[in-house]
Amino acid sequence: MAMTASTITHDASSLQPLTTSRRRSPLTALVRRAFADARTRTIAFAYVFAAYGWLQAKGYHSAYPTLADRMAFARTFAGNDAIRLFYGYPYDVVTIGGYAAWRVGGTLALAAAAFGVLAAVRALRTEEEAGRAEIVLAGTVSRMIAFTSSMIAIALGVAILWAAELVGFLIGGLPFGGSAYLALATASVVVVFVGIGAVASQLASSRRTALALGIGAAALFWLLRVVSDIVGGAEWVRWVTPLGWAEELRPFAGPHPLILVLPAVATVPLLLVAARMSRTRDVGTGLVPTKDTARPSSRLLSSPTALALRRQRGVLAAWVLGIAAFAVVLGAISTSVSAAGISSKLQKEFAKFGSGSIVTPVGYLSFVFIVFIFAMCLFACSQMGFARQEEADQQLETLLAQPTSRYRWLGGRLLLAAVAVCFLAGLGGLVAWAGSASQGVAVSLPQLLEAGANCIPISLMVLGVAALIYSVLPRASSAISYSLVTVMFLWYLVGSLLGVPQWLVDLTPFRHIGLVPTQSFEVEAALVMVAVGVAAATAALVCFRRRDLLGY
Repeated sequence: MAMTASTITHDASSLQPLTTSRRRSPLTALVRRAFADARTRTIAFAYVFAAYGWLQAKGYHSAYPTLADRMAFARTFAGNDAIRLFYGYPYDVVTIGGYAAWRVGGTLALAAAAFGVLAAVRALRTEEEAGRAEIVLAGTVSRMIAFTSSMIAIALGVAILWAAELVGFLIGGLPFGGSAYLALATASVVVVFVGIGAVASQLASSRRTALALGIGAAALFWLLRVVSDIVGGAEWVRWVTPLGWAEELRPFAGPHPLILVLPAVATVPLLLVAARMSRTRDVGTGLVPTKDTARPSSRLLSSPTALALRRQRGVLAAWVLGIAAFAVVLGAISTSVSAAGISSKLQKEFAKFGSGSIVTPVGYLSFVFIVFIFAMCLFACSQMGFARQEEADQQLETLLAQPTSRYRWLGGRLLLAAVAVCFLAGLGGLVAWAGSASQGVAVSLPQLLEAGANCIPISLMVLGVAALIYSVLPRASSAISYSLVTVMFLWYLVGSLLGVPQWLVDLTPFRHIGLVPTQSFEVEAALVMVAVGVAAATAALVCFRRRDLLGY
């Protein structure tokens, strides 16, 4: 069929915008894909940011409605080293906004650091480790475009976190301007740790090592923040840590917006260095070479369970050191709350948790063991996350090709995780007793060992449920497990503080835990939790045997 000149001209003109669109599309397509890949993590963190911001603003207004109540709170807790360890330096806790800035800034700053590291490592190192980066770079996409698209997608996620935290403050009754500034202070922490995670992704040759470097940096900066807040004369240390910069922004307490220059000055060079590193190394490798010349060792290769222990030795050692350090510090500083006065209003609020008077050493230890229980549940989730990672990396296919059954592999994983939970729980109780005993606190070793054992039942239940989720929904298992534990814990806090009907509060298993040593160990509830965990683990074994193995 003949074609006229006008037809050819029309077709050529219609193709011109399409060609231009295609030339511009790689960056947009990569941003959309990276943003979609991170949606579960972004939504989970956004929920935590919004819920925590609303909880602190609303809870403080409800618990301390008058100025006298707030002044009593400030005298009792604001200058206490045990409280500063968690939340940082309080600049103005008499106002609702100042209190929210103190509580939210100290806690969500750590969550922001974790989000930044996780987002950067997932977008960079994990993509290379999974082999997807090679496929993208095999086309017309340059490394700079791939790196830029990852950073833009992360920036969109940071904007969502900022908006979620802002919404939480607004629902809690705080003004828009101060709320936006406080949310920006939290976001400033995220961007710095995105830069740190990006550099770690170029240095390390594996996702696990990159995460270890990033989280290690976050832990170091947190320790520097703690030193600056509780050690006299060390206030200058606050200026060498991004967590200290967030404090010095002082939302609702004499803001210093010029300090926002510091996160920008730190982040831009980190990203430029990471981009430069990505262009000077081979795909799939890190600038720091792995040690392939280590002496061969056959230790812990006798079974799939022993192999799991071999692969997680570093992670378990980090948990042991972290739990031990945290417990001994909590035990040692428990005496710092014993001499402070406390109003009847404040006693009533803390009594809602069942920990007794928090200004006594025993009551304080009972209260902070809530944090240990939450940490043990997160540890249980992480164990199933490692199982999922082994499957995603296709290492499990090779292992199951040997005469190893699926029951044996997953059962061994669950057994190892259960033993680790029991060990860490006992260690926390033992070291907390050692720290408190060094300061002459009248609490016995059996009491704190029982407090440690109190972490075990709910952790085993979470472990079984996480295993079942992994067996049914492997790709989304980590996000679902972590989100479920976080929601249950936050609901426990919200329901206890805000007077939610009792039957609604009872929906979370955290509500059925006796806070030892102030309360007695809830034997019946513990048995129910263990039974639920065993039943879920059994169902997980059955479901895992029937499904196919899935990679990324």
